[in-house]
Amino acid sequence: MHKYVLFLLFLKGHIVSLEQNNECLVPNQHKLSDDIICGVEYNSSNHQDISDVYNAHSTYATRRTGTIIKDFLLVTVATNQTDGFQRFIRSANVYNIPVKVLGMGRQWKGGDMNYAGGGFKVNLLKEELAKYKGDNKIILFTDSYDIILLAGVDKILNKFDKFDARVVFAAEGFCWPDESLAAKYPTVQRGKRFLNSGGFIGYASEMYSIVTSSEISNTDDDQLFYTNVYLNEDLRNKLRIKLDHKAEIFQNLHGAVGDVELRFKGSEAYLQNTAYNTNPLIVHGNGLSKLVLNSLGNYLAKSWNPEDGCLSCWDNTLLLEDKPVESYPTVLIAVFIEQPTPFLEEFLNKIYNLAYPKNKLHLFIHNFVDYHKELVDKFLSKYGDEYKSLKRIHPGDRMNEKEARELAINYFQMKSCDYFLNLESEAHLDNPHSLRLLIEQNRSIVAPLLLRPYKAWSNFWGALSSDGFYARSMDYMEIIHNERRGLWNVPYIRACYLINGTVINNPETRPSYDYDRLDPDMAFCANMRKKDVFLYVSNRMDFGHLVNADNFDTTRTNSDLYQLFDNRWDWEQRYIHENYTENFNPYKTPEQPCPDVYWFPIVSPRFCKEFIEIMEAFGQWSDGSNKDPRLIGGYENVPTRDIHMNQVGLEPHWMEFLKLFVRPLQEMVFLGYYHDPPRSLMNFVVRYRIDEQPSLRPHHDSSTYTINIALNRPKIDYQGGGCRFIRYNCSVTDTRLGWMLMHPGRLTHYHEGLPVKGGTRYIMISFVDP
Repeated sequence: MHKYVLFLLFLKGHIVSLEQNNECLVPNQHKLSDDIICGVEYNSSNHQDISDVYNAHSTYATRRTGTIIKDFLLVTVATNQTDGFQRFIRSANVYNIPVKVLGMGRQWKGGDMNYAGGGFKVNLLKEELAKYKGDNKIILFTDSYDIILLAGVDKILNKFDKFDARVVFAAEGFCWPDESLAAKYPTVQRGKRFLNSGGFIGYASEMYSIVTSSEISNTDDDQLFYTNVYLNEDLRNKLRIKLDHKAEIFQNLHGAVGDVELRFKGSEAYLQNTAYNTNPLIVHGNGLSKLVLNSLGNYLAKSWNPEDGCLSCWDNTLLLEDKPVESYPTVLIAVFIEQPTPFLEEFLNKIYNLAYPKNKLHLFIHNFVDYHKELVDKFLSKYGDEYKSLKRIHPGDRMNEKEARELAINYFQMKSCDYFLNLESEAHLDNPHSLRLLIEQNRSIVAPLLLRPYKAWSNFWGALSSDGFYARSMDYMEIIHNERRGLWNVPYIRACYLINGTVINNPETRPSYDYDRLDPDMAFCANMRKKDVFLYVSNRMDFGHLVNADNFDTTRTNSDLYQLFDNRWDWEQRYIHENYTENFNPYKTPEQPCPDVYWFPIVSPRFCKEFIEIMEAFGQWSDGSNKDPRLIGGYENVPTRDIHMNQVGLEPHWMEFLKLFVRPLQEMVFLGYYHDPPRSLMNFVVRYRIDEQPSLRPHHDSSTYTINIALNRPKIDYQGGGCRFIRYNCSVTDTRLGWMLMHPGRLTHYHEGLPVKGGTRYIMISFVDP
């Protein structure tokens, strides 16, 4: 892919384009002196406006101290526009700091920075400082990929002045890369003892003397180079070099994470070093502390605060809503069904209902589960032709998850898509605008926050433990409870995330699902972290939720109906009557078809259908005689043809149903009676047929109150039937599907089951609080 390097300067409201000239970009047809602020590489395929990528400054910063004007420039090295570099540039823009970028677009020659190396940075800086070696200019040099600026030029220069030095280097607690040099360092009574080369500030003339004090190859270690200069006592004294032992300017996080706290003052976050009671102005996520820097970066440099919320969320965003559909980017939705998953039907329907033009969507489905084959077949036969293309991997193909994910990435590239939406079967996108919202966020990789309802289990980790697994971050609970809304840089995401095509098409950042025997999701995140591609999770909107597939038993008939405990929210959406909440409308009087007999909509038609199917699949209906070995004592006074809940494994679920959905209705109509949780020893489905048991003789129930739920329809599924309350000579015959009759049990409501004259009638009965 051809990349164009573009530079913008904002001069008197006009945009001036710049052409590339080695490290520095100079204005095309405009000579503005040598004080040119360099910009960054711009990839025209990343859908960003260049003014959003890097808002360059037109002049060096100046500061007047008495009668002396000090020129100031921040210099950094970056060869690629990584996410970390973008964050660095953003922080510079926030504090209006001019930046000179060296090496952009050039090949990195400094070796693997996970080990000793980086001499390339020194040699680039040497070339740059040659321009200013006779000036009184103050140069601040920092890394860029793992640096965040926390203050403006005035504060930085004020702190520098107080050191009474010509050059100040950052300090850290480790003597790296040569521990044997530790003894040669001057002792310090308080603070970090050893030099860190990730940040230093000083006068250009002295800094030039430092970088030219000896030769260094591109692959030699830059920190060792500067260390040797500092340990040379003659050079240290001559050039007046000091270390920032107490993090007054530079805060290195490696080995010092426990020294810092994130705090808020008014509407701005700041960093407090509690070890030395300082407020660092530049924070460096060196060594193993990059993830901590990423977490702090969610707040620092005016990214988020309690008053304004997420300010950085708006950086580089897109707006698709007002654009013609033809201009929408193409997306591959890659669906992975790797384990039996409850409520998969709803999951698939939500994919179809995404508010995004189907002719811009490619669909890839990997179904590894035989149990779901029929459902997936039905979905694709109904909707598959509406998508731009369809690629399906069947359970019989026995392709494992890692292979399927790699194939999906290849399919994405083959179809020349712009975005890749990874979607696992647990991830329900309840918000139909989710895909568009994620695209408009315009990040390399962004996931919507998805949570198991009523739980703290989500699709992201805010921090990692030392062994690379889950650790709770300081803001995890606030984020999942939406007490803090925003866009969060995190170390791990799963289940649902959107990848920008520029990440996939770049060989250096192409996702891989293979890493050190980790499962595919962890491997993917580990690889992205290693490649310095940020992983974001957004809770700016409500996107959806996760289902829990951990205990899904597919050996049962209608297994989803057994999911009340593990997936209550989804269970309610499917199985509770659509008008259930209307029962609690204070302006609505509950229906009473007979005195003290209340009628409530409670379960859905689908619940009724699946409940009957469970009973008929089990098939062990009682014989209707008084002898019943299922009961204590083995005798039933008023027998029915029935199946008990404990026979089909639904007893605990039904007790929870009574507690969650029946008890609130009881307390509403039978005032003054409370029993939480309800108790019931008899919970059963009754079947009435002409050839078995068409009716039930008059009787009292052994209950404080009884519920009777109609599971099928009179005059359609059966003829006749109903319930007659004898004392009131009142019958309920036209029962309603999914509606519940509730009436007192003992003494007052002597009743009988009216004869069925055709078909089969099913009712669900509970004797509550016997």
